[in-house]
Parts: sequence; C-alpha cells; structure tokens
Amino acid sequence: MKAHKQVEEFILSMPNARLDYPFGEETAVYKTTNDKMFALITEGSDPLRISLKGDPQLNQLLRDKYETISAGWHLNKKHWNTIILTGQLSDQEVQDLIRHSYELVVR
Repeated sequence: MKAHKQVEEFILSMPNARLDYPFGEETAVYKTTNDKMFALITEGSDPLRISLKGDPQLNQLLRDKYETISAGWHLNKKHWNTIILTGQLSDQEVQDLIRHSYELVVR
C-alpha cells in the first residue's frame, strides 16, 4: 500500500470521510463529518508520507518498533505519527492504523 491513490481510496472508504485542502495544495487532509482530521498525506511525497492520529501509548510503541514511523510532523507529537510508506509495514498494518485513527476521531 504505497500508492497515494490506493491509500486515499481506503481512507475515503471510511463512513462519511471526505477530502479537504485547508492548509494548501501540498497537504491532503481527510476529515469526518464532525470536521475533525484523522489523516493527512503530503502530496507528491515519494515515498508516500501519511500522518495519523493514535493513542499516545500505541504511538510511542510504533515509533520504537519501526524506523519509518516518527512523531507527527507539524502536529501534536503525543497524538500523531507520521508514517513513511516504504513497505516496512504491511498493507494490513497501514489499514489498521488508518482505521484506528478514524475511530479515535469519530468517537
């Protein structure tokens, strides 16, 4: 799951998810109907970079385990991670993290 289109299709498959560009053309922001962000993708990044909200304890565990996961770039470092999609994480793991981010925001 490295291609922007593939990741975006999965993100937009979440109920009531929508795409917005509140920070300009370089950052795709994915929101829920309550207008809360749950994913951000840096347009044109190669490899693809996605930022996702997460439980703070899980976020730290992921950062410790994977070299391609770091504290959210330009986001609250406690609640957001940025993931570089190089293939270190499986498609299923990426989808699970997207789903986790979405669920945190819609609660």
